[in-house]
Amino acid sequence: MRLKHKVALVTGSSQGIGRAIAVRLAQEGADIVINDLEEDEQARLTAEQIRVLGRRVCIVAADIAQVDNCRRLVRESVERMGQLDILVNNAGIEKRAAFLDVRKEDFDRVLQVNLRGAFFLTQSFVRHLASSGRGGKIINTSSVHEELAFPHFTSYCASKGGLKMMMRSLAVELAPLGITINNIAPGAIETPINSALLRQPDQLAALLARIPLKRLGQPQDVAGAAAFLASADADYITGTTLFVDGGLLRDYHEQ
Repeated sequence: MRLKHKVALVTGSSQGIGRAIAVRLAQEGADIVINDLEEDEQARLTAEQIRVLGRRVCIVAADIAQVDNCRRLVRESVERMGQLDILVNNAGIEKRAAFLDVRKEDFDRVLQVNLRGAFFLTQSFVRHLASSGRGGKIINTSSVHEELAFPHFTSYCASKGGLKMMMRSLAVELAPLGITINNIAPGAIETPINSALLRQPDQLAALLARIPLKRLGQPQDVAGAAAFLASADADYITGTTLFVDGGLLRDYHEQ
C-alpha cells in the first residue's frame, strides 16, 4: 500500500469525485479526514466505506468559503488524527448564468469556495507541515476549464484558471519545504453535478461526440490519478496539471 502511515484531508468528499478519491486513498493505506458543509448521511456513508477498509476516518464539517473555517478544519483534523500528510482541495461549485446576468453573490460564492478556500486551506496545511519539518502532498481538483472556455460559467472558469496559477506559483515556493502541489483537471465525469445532462440524451450524445474516448469519465478515473500524485511515485512531479478528460481538451470543437 503506497500511502500507509499517511493521513489525507479530502474536501468535498461526501459524494462524487471527492468520495472516490477518499476511498481510493484509503485503499492505498491512508487514514482519511472527510470534509463537507455538514456531517450528513452522505458524509457518514463515505466514512463507512473507508472504515470497512480498516482505515481510521473522521468527519470534520466546515465551509471552506470562510477563512476561519479553513484554519479550524486543519486544526481539528490534526487534533483528531495526529497529523496531516496529504491535502486534496476537491470542494468546488459552479453557477450557470449569462455574463450580463451574473449576480455578485453568486460570483463571490464560486470564487470563495473554488479559489480562496483552496488558497487559505493550503496555507494552513503548509503551516502544519512546516511546524513539524515534514514534507507533504497537495492535490487540487481543477477542471479542463482552467484551459477551456465555458460560456455561461465564466466565474467558474476564472476560479479554475486562478487555481492553475496558484498551483504553479506554490510549486516553486513550497519545493524547498519538500512539498509538492499539482492539479488534476477532470473533463466530463459522471457525478451528481451532471445528473441533468444524463437525463438529456441529445445533449449527452453531442458531448460524447467531442470526447475521443467516447465515454464519460468515472469518479474512479480521477481517484486513480489522485492516488498516484499522493504517492512516492510522484515525488519528482510538481507544478503540473494532469488532465483526466478522455482527450476532450485536445480534440475539442464546437458543434
